[in-house]
Amino acid sequence: MDKFGSHPLYRKHDIDSVLSSIWPFYTKNFVVLFIASFVFSLAYNFLLASFDFMKVYTLTDPMEMLEEMRGWICPMVAIIAASLIFYTIIHYYVIYKPVDSSVNIFVAAYKSLKYLIPYLIIFILFFFFAGAAMIVGLFALIIGIFFSMLYVFMVGLFILPILMVEGTNIGNAIVRTFTLAHRRFWPNLGWTAVYVLIFMVITMVLSTIILLPFSGSFFKILTNPADAGEAMNFMTNPWYIILSALVRALFMPLTPMFAAVLYFNGKAREEDIPSPVSVSNGPDKVRVEDLYAKPYSDDHPENPEK
Repeated sequence: MDKFGSHPLYRKHDIDSVLSSIWPFYTKNFVVLFIASFVFSLAYNFLLASFDFMKVYTLTDPMEMLEEMRGWICPMVAIIAASLIFYTIIHYYVIYKPVDSSVNIFVAAYKSLKYLIPYLIIFILFFFFAGAAMIVGLFALIIGIFFSMLYVFMVGLFILPILMVEGTNIGNAIVRTFTLAHRRFWPNLGWTAVYVLIFMVITMVLSTIILLPFSGSFFKILTNPADAGEAMNFMTNPWYIILSALVRALFMPLTPMFAAVLYFNGKAREEDIPSPVSVSNGPDKVRVEDLYAKPYSDDHPENPEK
């Protein structure tokens, strides 16, 4: 066991402990994670609002649409790069803050820089892997596509924790990513499916709440698609941008925490770290049967049923 053995997320997990470990960790670090996520989300939303999606919506000539969208390439690359940088910072904070008291969000922003280039290279390679997985998934139609997406997402969650804990060697990181992801394939995939489902439900509920002040425009889109271009102007409203940033800031830190849980669970099982509650039968271990009264024999003098 290394210094991460004291990390609150470092243990052998089951489906219950996954959720019970993330919640106290999230609440303890909520203020820092929320403020950092809100600042990023606000910048992200304002940058996204600068795209004139309505203009493309009104165009009918495919060539004009392509010409208009060509101007989005650089801003979209900037948005993707900013997202990768932000998630790298949050991953570093989640992994190192509990084991290094000197780490704060600014230290995390500085020290996480050395992981950006390896992560970017692996991300590009992983993009081609994801594309191949999606093509394979097409052969199984809708179920195959969803399975492929879930599988790609699950494997991708291991990348940054491995880079940050085990070093920036790209080859080793790729091998370790697939090794840990596949070692307990079905539990990892199942936990990821549960996480994605919970994440989607939370996102839908919170997104519905922030749409309430703009429900007139939203229902206009549903009832009259011809006027959708004009009705969707609420998405550039500063209040909508701020509210959606607040909502996004609530759940953005969850993915780095879940990624850490998956990785630390795999690493703890590799090193055979005992769970906090053991049910093994060793001489100094608590056994399940010790928690219950042993039945009396029929002829025992203290048998209450005698």
